[in-house]
Amino acid sequence: MSSHLAEFLTLMAVFGLAAVTPGPDFAMVVRQSVAQGRRAGLFTSLGVGSAILFHAAYTIAGLGLVVAHSLLAFNILKWAGAAYLIYVGVRTWRAPPPDLDAMVADGPRRGVAGDFGSFTLGFLTNVLNPKAVLFFLSIFTTLVSPTTPLALQAGYGVAMGGLLALWFSLVALAFTGGAARAMLARLGRTFNRLTGGALILLGLRLAFQRGQAAT
Repeated sequence: MSSHLAEFLTLMAVFGLAAVTPGPDFAMVVRQSVAQGRRAGLFTSLGVGSAILFHAAYTIAGLGLVVAHSLLAFNILKWAGAAYLIYVGVRTWRAPPPDLDAMVADGPRRGVAGDFGSFTLGFLTNVLNPKAVLFFLSIFTTLVSPTTPLALQAGYGVAMGGLLALWFSLVALAFTGGAARAMLARLGRTFNRLTGGALILLGLRLAFQRGQAAT
């Protein structure tokens, strides 16, 4: 096995374990899938996955070190991410019960402005999460050798983004399936309160998280 292949498999294994751990991305994909339907959930998943390409780009360029070693940069990103999660959480809490018939339909969505809006929601949720920034930077700099060609490092980022998009697409499909719809029909608006509350709590937890960047 070549060193680059071993490096890639190790990177994907570590990243895969982190990807399936519930967090803001998971809560946002579930929220979109339930509130806006399957199509919106899938586009949100694509947005989350595409954010990894953004993380990979600045990490390869060396800009990630600025966030990792600047408490000010870390705090700016932290507060922006926290405000965004709380904003979406409040909107979800106040939203009407999910339209179950829209979950499997392909027509226009209410609330978020169509496919681009869903994509942007997923993208910003991941990009504005400082834990995602520091995690990506840490595993990339730890597991990827500085001698690995830049084109290959970019390929790693594409593969990680694809893996994340695939995982959350499966989450979106699961939460718009028949069993999930039946459960949500019983919950009604309670589900909005649960997911909205979860997003608000995640935002508050992020807001009060102590800076981890080194000065």
